Amino acid sequence: MTSPAHQAVDPVKLDKLAEVAVKVGLQLQRGQDLLITAPVAAMPLVRLITKHAYIAGAGLVTTFYSDEETTLSRYAHAPDESFDRATGWLYDGMAKAFGANTARLAISGDNPMMLASQDPAKVARANKALSMAYKPALEKISNFDINWNIVSYPNPAWAKQMFPDDPEIVAVEKLANAIFAASRVDAADPIAAWAEHNANLAKRSSWLNGERFSALHFTGPGTDLTVGLADGHEWHGGASTAKNGITCNPNIPTEEVFTTPHALRVEGHVSSTKPLSHQGTLIDNIQVRFEGGRIVEAKASKGEEVLNKVLDTDEGARRLGEVALVPHSSPISASGVLFYNTLFDENASCHIALGQCYSKCFLDGASLSQDQIKAQGGNSSLIHIDWMIGSGEVDIDGVRTDGARVPVMRKGEWA
Repeated sequence: MTSPAHQAVDPVKLDKLAEVAVKVGLQLQRGQDLLITAPVAAMPLVRLITKHAYIAGAGLVTTFYSDEETTLSRYAHAPDESFDRATGWLYDGMAKAFGANTARLAISGDNPMMLASQDPAKVARANKALSMAYKPALEKISNFDINWNIVSYPNPAWAKQMFPDDPEIVAVEKLANAIFAASRVDAADPIAAWAEHNANLAKRSSWLNGERFSALHFTGPGTDLTVGLADGHEWHGGASTAKNGITCNPNIPTEEVFTTPHALRVEGHVSSTKPLSHQGTLIDNIQVRFEGGRIVEAKASKGEEVLNKVLDTDEGARRLGEVALVPHSSPISASGVLFYNTLFDENASCHIALGQCYSKCFLDGASLSQDQIKAQGGNSSLIHIDWMIGSGEVDIDGVRTDGARVPVMRKGEWA
């Protein structure tokens, strides 16, 4: 059952978002199956995406829904041992589907504070069990075996978190409009707008790939961080071609160019510039220190217990799997809105990700084995969690192998 507040969502723009998800996000192929995951609040968007998928010739569209009330029922009533389990058979099935070239679409929009009042130990145990069960499916995604995409729907609980002083229907309308603007469905021709945007991101990636920096040096308030880049790393941004030959836009919206850091070559300290909403918990004012690529000290003003439990997920959770560059003047940043949603907030700011790297971000990554990726500095983990470290006060230099430095960003903008 969807909330009456969904009536505040412009139906024409929502239909355009569904079309963009299928034609740009996935570039779904005729005969290809599609697996969707979504909160029940996003049912209006699920229905439209399903329609556009079948118009595009989809084989079968299958959706799995999540629901805040049923999630909270588990924390209120389930036996303690429940929190060390996850629905492994479901994720095994997803991995099997992706192995058979099923496309993947996730609709984000959960209440970012859903689990804020729950026992952090139970949250961490449930998250770890989920990460372990999901790993076979996640590897198909992080290795870009298939075309995949994430878009968002303005769940009323999320909207009220962003606009707490507004009535629910007004908050939903504001969030919907922010999603539409960031996703470029406000444009007269969204498909053409995305083609132009992808071309601009490709130019940035091409420049960085030509420079072949050995490291990036970030400096700013609370930040003096050197991120070594993996051997044979490759920068990407916007559209990417999956191993199945389909060019997709994994994230809608996206403003980033990104690559793989070297898991053993990160040194210094860094402070977050935006809160991280992780699995229903808000983690704010993160401060960490790296030695030899590993986080050896971590603090946060809010959610510190959850942060430290995340870092203890496995050996790779304390190392980096991604570094991404985003100008401070990006449309999402310029909106001045904090989304409490990584899909949006990471595209307002340069960011790093704890955990699993993308094999896509290596030269000839599709042909590299996991051992080769590790040898070149790629990180492996059950998690992949982005958090924001960029602002209008952060400078970034590219460091060449001979130590020479090249300005990459000044005060958050491309130099």
